[in-house]
Amino acid sequence: MPPRAGRAARLHADTRNARNARNTGDEVTSRLASLLAYCERERDWAVDATEALVRLESPTPDKAAVDRCADELARRLAAIGGRVQRLPRAEAGDHVLAEFGCGPRQVLMLGHLDTVWGIGTLARMPLRHEAGRLYGPGVFDMKAGLAIGMLALRALGETCPAWPGRITFLVTSDEETGSASSRSVIEDEALRSEAVLVLEPSLPGGALKTSRKGCGEFVVRVDGVPAHAGIAPESGASAIHELARQVIAIEGVQDAARGTTLNVGVISGGTRTNVIAAAARAVVDARVATRAEAARVASAMASLRPHDPRTRLTITGGVDRPPMERTPGVVGLLRHAQAVAAALGFDLGEGATGGGSDGNLTAALGVPTLDGLGAVGGGAHADDEHVSVADLPWRAALVAGVLQRILAG
Repeated sequence: MPPRAGRAARLHADTRNARNARNTGDEVTSRLASLLAYCERERDWAVDATEALVRLESPTPDKAAVDRCADELARRLAAIGGRVQRLPRAEAGDHVLAEFGCGPRQVLMLGHLDTVWGIGTLARMPLRHEAGRLYGPGVFDMKAGLAIGMLALRALGETCPAWPGRITFLVTSDEETGSASSRSVIEDEALRSEAVLVLEPSLPGGALKTSRKGCGEFVVRVDGVPAHAGIAPESGASAIHELARQVIAIEGVQDAARGTTLNVGVISGGTRTNVIAAAARAVVDARVATRAEAARVASAMASLRPHDPRTRLTITGGVDRPPMERTPGVVGLLRHAQAVAAALGFDLGEGATGGGSDGNLTAALGVPTLDGLGAVGGGAHADDEHVSVADLPWRAALVAGVLQRILAG
């Protein structure tokens, strides 16, 4: 081919590729606009779903109450086309798993039904709308997130001619107390998935969570030697005095610069003021930003030794929810989400949090995980818990767009 003809052919090819790219970009933008328009039209549906779930109070320890909430969620998931399974648990509320679409590629959406609020909280914290906010126990953490996930699935079903893969929506019943009965199913589904999207509440302003501290609990028990505090104090060895020394030692394990905190939150011990305490106990909350710090804290706690050799020290527990670290896989998902948000007309930030979620478990397996995709609001675990009603539609469109982008490759 003559040089001029070769240049012309390359120019033609470049023009065609640019035109195809523009067409593809226009198509993607149009599809995302359709998702957002659908979610805006169905905002009242999302509000209704949120209110229905909040009215069914579901404190983690109350299996019957959590199961009633699971009934409502399972009914709604089936109504929007999900293949729903109940995962019965004797020791906790049942978990709910719903599948949408099919194929070898899977994305996992994660949420939880349980809340920190006891039965009867609605009597003093009733559902109410005020200044564009919906208030109520569990509305932010995280029943509005469940409604956002369901609206995202509805939007995909209505605007996409065919699902590009399988979406599994797993909603558990014991996240607030450590996910003991759900951890195995969470990890099994995560290992089948290309990515995990966690519908926990957002950070202030709607930012996503790209790292979370790992958390756990240590129990420090001291056994001492009882004696009469007035007649023969020297023959005793106070478990309380020994525990006090251990508390100071535990404080020294902290490393604020690395994000490691240990909080002695509960102490008990002794029987009477005139008796040298025979036993004492402390419960320690531990938070760490990296797995390396988790290992260091575990080693330091195991290395504690009694100051008084007449006492005996027993330490149990550990960091059982590993940290969610900001890995390249997490950043890759964040970039997907930011691209979708930008096309929808929203800026999307990121940040870290000291609290844990089930996203910690999936991220620790090496599965790309993005957290905080749920409601915009505030007051988690507080009397002013609320969500922004106006933000529900775009959060659902964001989740739908990210799901579509991942499954489309």
